[in-house]
Order: sequence, then C-alpha cells, then structure tokens
Amino acid sequence: MTTDYRLSLQKVLLTQQAIQDLHPLLEKAFPIAIVEKDRFLIHDLDPLTKTYTLVQEAPTPMPIPQGVRAAFPLESYQGRAACVVTGDVFDEPAGCVTIFHEFIHCQQYETCEQKLKQGLSIARKAQAANDYMWELNHPFPYTDPAFVQVYAAFLAAAGLDEIRPLRRQLKDLLKAEDYEYMVWQEWKEGFARWIENRLCQRLGLPENTGGQGQPFSRVSFYAGGAHYIQTLEEQEPGLVNDIERLFGRMLTGD
Repeated sequence: MTTDYRLSLQKVLLTQQAIQDLHPLLEKAFPIAIVEKDRFLIHDLDPLTKTYTLVQEAPTPMPIPQGVRAAFPLESYQGRAACVVTGDVFDEPAGCVTIFHEFIHCQQYETCEQKLKQGLSIARKAQAANDYMWELNHPFPYTDPAFVQVYAAFLAAAGLDEIRPLRRQLKDLLKAEDYEYMVWQEWKEGFARWIENRLCQRLGLPENTGGQGQPFSRVSFYAGGAHYIQTLEEQEPGLVNDIERLFGRMLTGD
C-alpha cells in the first residue's frame, strides 16, 4: 500500500500562494515524483480541482537514494521535468522551500538550459562523450591556492565595483572549461539558492548558507552564484526575471 501524500502536497500549493509574487517562475507548479520502494509515485496537478493527484506509478530507472532532492525529466511521464524527492522532505521545516528550489530547476530545463549548454564547450564535449554526470563530477581545481584566494575575496566582496575585477581574475586564472563550469553552477544552482533564500525570508525560516566557507566545493558555487545574482539584481533591477540574459551577464563578467 502506497503512502497518501495528498495533505502534504496541498501544503506545497498553499505555500505557493504565499510566495509566488517573489518571482514569475514561482507561479508554475510541476509534477512531484515521490520515491518509495524503488518506484516513482508521480503526482501532478488536476486541471479541474487544482490539487495534486497521483497520476502514475512507475519503477525508478536506477537506484535512487533516500533523501534525494532533485529535478529531472521523467521518461515514464512523457519526458516532463519533475521534482524528485523522498517522502521525508515533508517532515522538514523548509521542505516546501526545497521543492520550489527543484521547481526552479524544472523551469530552467523547460526554458533555456539546453540552449545555453550548447554554447559551452564543456557541455558539448560531455554530450559527445555521453558523460551525463559532468555537472556533478567535473574535476574542478577547488584547492588551487590562486583560485581559493580570489574566490574567497569574491564571496566577501560587496558591490559590482569590487566584484568585477575579481571575476576578471577568475576568468584569467582558470582554464576555459573550468571557468564555464564555475559559471554554469553559479547560474543553475546559485539562482535556485537565491530563490530559496528569498522564500526563507518570506516564510520566516533560516536561510541556506551552505558553501560560504572553506574548503571550497561545488556547493561553494551555489553560495557564490546567489551572492553574484543578488549583486547584479541590485545594480539592474529586473535582470533576474530574464534568466537567459542573467546567464550571459554572469558568463561575461560584465
């Protein structure tokens, strides 16, 4: 017998009502696939009742660990992007915020992610090599002393006048594909983190500060991206509403 998640999923929609004015991308809810006993319990919005309904059960295509928080297209559900979680997400105070973080990744996937990847040499090479895990496993030089010094200064910088020369330094010292990887993570995960923390502010929850300290890792780019995006938005209000243009600004460092 599968768990009934209807009340928990209704809370997601109630939360959406409280936060959707914070960014246009929060106005859309996506399918939620809850992993239970190596099966996806796929819930989607019923167009008539405007509530989440269990629409499909399907075996997971691979082992998915307990505690997963992810977003990816579901082959069994017409390739639609979905938030993929285990049921314990609903036991967390910020569980709904986590789900909207993953919804942002669904939005990125549906709008411009594939187009932007085609402009990155690192993504094109990974695609040619059938490397589907490069976003997680790229061997970035996180411990290189020159990178550590400049990225630490970037995380502490206030305002674009301080940030711009540091971004130029990063572009000069990193190999081209490492620089692309850094900016990609700052945009993809940093934007979702920036949204996540705005939701936390609205809902009275502690902000997610993971990645701000050393040693640096991929999660450092979540924090760095959120910091960079906030600074760009302060300089140019409304830039965050065009996430494709936002990526271009982050990539060039302007």
